[in-house]
Amino acid sequence: MDNSVKPKLIMNHYIGDLMDENPLPFILLERESKNKFSLIYVNLAAGIFFENTGNDPQQFFSAEVWNQLHILLNSFEGEKQNLHSNLLFTLQNKLYSVGFSVVSLQNEANNLYGLTLHDNKIDMIEKQALQAIKEKYMSLLDHNTDSVFLVDENGMIQYANAVARKVLGYDLDKLLHQPIEQFIESNSLGNFQLMIKQTLSGYPAELQKCLLQHAKGHYVYVYLKAIPIHEQGNVKEFHLVFRDLTTSADEKEQLYYLSYHDHLTGLWNRRSLKEHLRDNLIEAGISKTQISIMRIDLDRFKLINESLGYNYGDDFLKKVADRLSLFINKSCNLYRQSGDEFVFILKDKTREETSSFAENILNELSKPIYLDHQEYFVTASIGISMYPLDGKNLNELLIKADQALYVAKDRGRAHYRYFQEQMNLSFPNEALMESHLRRAIEKEELTIHYQPQVNLATGEINSFEALLRWNNRKFGFVSPMQFIPLAEESGMIMQIGDWVLEEVCKQLQYWQEKGYRPVRIAVNISPKQFKQENFAIKIREKINKYGISPFSLEVEITESAMTDMQDTFAMLKELKDIGVVISIDDFGTGYSSLSYLKKYPIDIIKIDQSFIKDMEQDEKNAAIATTIIQLAHSLGMEVIAEGVEKDQQVEILKAAKCQKAQGYFFSRPVPIHDINQSYMTTIQP
Repeated sequence: MDNSVKPKLIMNHYIGDLMDENPLPFILLERESKNKFSLIYVNLAAGIFFENTGNDPQQFFSAEVWNQLHILLNSFEGEKQNLHSNLLFTLQNKLYSVGFSVVSLQNEANNLYGLTLHDNKIDMIEKQALQAIKEKYMSLLDHNTDSVFLVDENGMIQYANAVARKVLGYDLDKLLHQPIEQFIESNSLGNFQLMIKQTLSGYPAELQKCLLQHAKGHYVYVYLKAIPIHEQGNVKEFHLVFRDLTTSADEKEQLYYLSYHDHLTGLWNRRSLKEHLRDNLIEAGISKTQISIMRIDLDRFKLINESLGYNYGDDFLKKVADRLSLFINKSCNLYRQSGDEFVFILKDKTREETSSFAENILNELSKPIYLDHQEYFVTASIGISMYPLDGKNLNELLIKADQALYVAKDRGRAHYRYFQEQMNLSFPNEALMESHLRRAIEKEELTIHYQPQVNLATGEINSFEALLRWNNRKFGFVSPMQFIPLAEESGMIMQIGDWVLEEVCKQLQYWQEKGYRPVRIAVNISPKQFKQENFAIKIREKINKYGISPFSLEVEITESAMTDMQDTFAMLKELKDIGVVISIDDFGTGYSSLSYLKKYPIDIIKIDQSFIKDMEQDEKNAAIATTIIQLAHSLGMEVIAEGVEKDQQVEILKAAKCQKAQGYFFSRPVPIHDINQSYMTTIQP
């Protein structure tokens, strides 16, 4: 058959014109004799390799490759089958790695072989990517700080990382292909098997306590976690991660030291104080001896910290600790309670001996302290309680020493005070009060009481003032006059103020959903809250969150919050844009002048109770109150009088056309339950 005709006939018969569209290179060989082949067809994709128009295939391959192909083709002479092989061969002076798919196309007339060439470059990239993933996986295992085993579904160990081998003391060859259960202590085996059963079902599991056998024979106490490895929906292997729970003797000693000593000064810490004092009290109870608890607090240390920086502050505290350590002996121990506060426990000391000890401490601390060749001075205040005179338990004695310290600092500093019973009646230690206040929201000790605001013309009630109350488990009911200034000073007023706003909005939502006609609640806003840049945003967010009418919320600010006219105006305008009602509390007692009233978007003025008190007897107070009412009316503002307690005061306010009043004459601030029962039923539609 003529070569020029043969390819066309063959292609029509076997493959068709589709071969020219095949993206893979394809060549067709015809066997003319056992050792002779002719190249009779090359498709377009193979054309880049086979550009020579001759038909001798040997000229396209190196002798070595052609010999391999020759052997390959002869291996299935006379048979119809597929054969795949990978060969390296040179085409046009370039080395190629190619996979050959060979198919026999023999019939009675022809001995033909079709060769499809597969470029192995893509396969190599995939293999390299898989190898990279494997290397990353092995790196993760080998550099993991936890011990990791790879275990198959039959419980045989397939791999153990370096940490696992170190913890258990085995070489890798002693672990590979060994059953994991042989390393589990018998009492732990049952729970371990249950964990593995759960893991092989596809879920991670853990075992808090398990014993693994060390190469030396002892057992290592570990925490275990088994993580299944999913392969096409099945779990054939799992990772067993374990963490050593035992520690060395040195580590235990270090942990003990850190647990009971202050890291800055090296003194005993608060934990030690409580444990030692508890033991000392037991011993003193048996021996009938006294114990003195002496709390020492540096005066104005905050100034040193802020002036010199915290690094110098730490150095200063270490020097103070060194001074105080001079007084440690068999009968007394020194502790760093916190910050700049230290505690001495004196055993078997009389009151006179304790006083002498305190005086020596004050004298020693009055000496200059040198930092970078510069001398600094510090004084200290001391509070003292004594067992058994002032109490018999640890907490009581510490609190009473704290109360004595508070009085010492409040009465001039730089001296010592013993606890006295009348100290219980005075304001408690601010630090102690502050610590309780910080957890008041969490412990649900804060509540809101509501005081009705009465319309003097009609007697109706459609607005209330929200007033915060604190019932502490230790101090009982604490006056707002005590805890509100403390919240302001400590910065807690932000958190507490947000909580009050949240609770008030919830209550308004409740009334709104119940279908009561519109009711307004006034919320006192502290100066710090009001001066926050995002205060108006918070108000808007809460109104949107609870879906309440903006007009139902009244923002009550004091004159002391309006020190900056420009900022005040901007904030009030934002609030008015939201739609809330704005009132000025305690008007006439603060900073603002009357000229500001016409510039600020204010809705309500609240007359301070100092002008209402005794107004029926004091003409000046009555005149001031009447003037404020007239001024407010002329500016289009509503007036509410606070602190109304007598019917004569009500009559004076009515005559002056004051719109509303609140005070004990009408009602004390009461819990929300009483409001719902006594007032809200009167304003249902």
